[in-house]
Amino acid sequence: MIANHRLARFLEDYGIVLIVVVMMLVLYASRPDVFLSLANLTNIIKQNASLALLALGMFVVIVTAGIDLSVGSVMALAMMCLAVAAKAGVPWPIVILIGPLVGIAAGLVNGFGLTILRLPHPFIMTLGTLNIARGLSSLITNGAPVSGLGPQTRYLGQANYDFGVFPPPTGLPASLFVVAVSAVGLWFFLNRTSLGRHIFAIGGNPHAARVSGINVDRVLVYVYAISGFFAGLAGLLLAGRTDSGFPLAGQNAELDAIAAVIIGGASFFGGRGTILGVLAGVLIMGLMRNGLNLNNISPFWQQILIGMVIILAVYIDVVRRRASVRS
Repeated sequence: MIANHRLARFLEDYGIVLIVVVMMLVLYASRPDVFLSLANLTNIIKQNASLALLALGMFVVIVTAGIDLSVGSVMALAMMCLAVAAKAGVPWPIVILIGPLVGIAAGLVNGFGLTILRLPHPFIMTLGTLNIARGLSSLITNGAPVSGLGPQTRYLGQANYDFGVFPPPTGLPASLFVVAVSAVGLWFFLNRTSLGRHIFAIGGNPHAARVSGINVDRVLVYVYAISGFFAGLAGLLLAGRTDSGFPLAGQNAELDAIAAVIIGGASFFGGRGTILGVLAGVLIMGLMRNGLNLNNISPFWQQILIGMVIILAVYIDVVRRRASVRS
C-alpha cells in the first residue's frame, strides 16, 4: 500500500518529465539522423523560448484560478513598440526595456480593471485587452511590419554561446538562459516569498485567503502585472529572433500558453502546479511540432493532436480533483 502510494506520488510529481523523455526517445528512433543534431535542438529551443515565457506568466495567473487571454496580443504590442523605438534610433538599453515595460503596463490594466470593475471573471477583462492590444499593435504602423532592429536588439533572440566546445555558429542559445533565469527567479518568488505563497493560497481558497487577512485584490494586480511582464519579455525574444516587429505576431499564442501550463500538470481550479511542469509542458508541445515537421506530417495535425492532449490533460485534472475531494 505504501509502495503504491509512493509510486502514485512519484508519477504525479515527475510523470510529465517521463513523458518528455519517452517523446525524445520516440523522435530519436523515427529520425536518428536529425533529431539529436545540435542544429535541430537549438532550433527547438529558439522556437519555443517565447512560448516558455508566456507559459510562465500564464502559470502564475492559472494558479489563482484565473486566465489571461491577452498575452499573445500583449507580446505583439511589445514587439511593435520596441521595434519602432529601435528603428527610430533609441539607445538599445532602453529598447530592450520597452518590451517588458509595455507588458507590465498591459498587465496592470488587466489587474486594476478586474479588481476595480468587479468583473465576474478574468476571461472578460483579458478578452477585452486582447482586442485592445491587438488593435494598438496594428495602429502603431498602420499594420505594416518593422524590420532591421539592430544587432543589440537581435542578440537575445539569435545569439549562441559556443563556450569553446560547440562548432560555430552553433551553441547554446542566449534565449535558453533567459528562460532558465526567468524560471528560477519565478520559482524562488512563488516558493520563498510571502507574496508567492499568497498567490497559491488565493488559488486554493480565495474566501479563506481573505479571511486570513490577504489583500486578494492587490495580489491579483501583481499576478496580472507578472503575466504582462513575461509577455513583454517574450516579445523581446521574438523580435530578436525574427529581427522584426509584426502586428500579427502571437495570434493564438495565449492558447498555446494555456495548453502548456495545463499539460504540465497545473489545475484550472487553481492552487496547483510547478515551474518544472510548465517547462515540461512547453517542451512536449515543441517536441510534438518538431517531430511532425521532421516526419513531413501535415501541420494541421499539430492542432488536432494538441487539442486532444489538452482535453486529456484537463480530464485528468478533473479526475484528480474528484479523487482528492472524495478522500
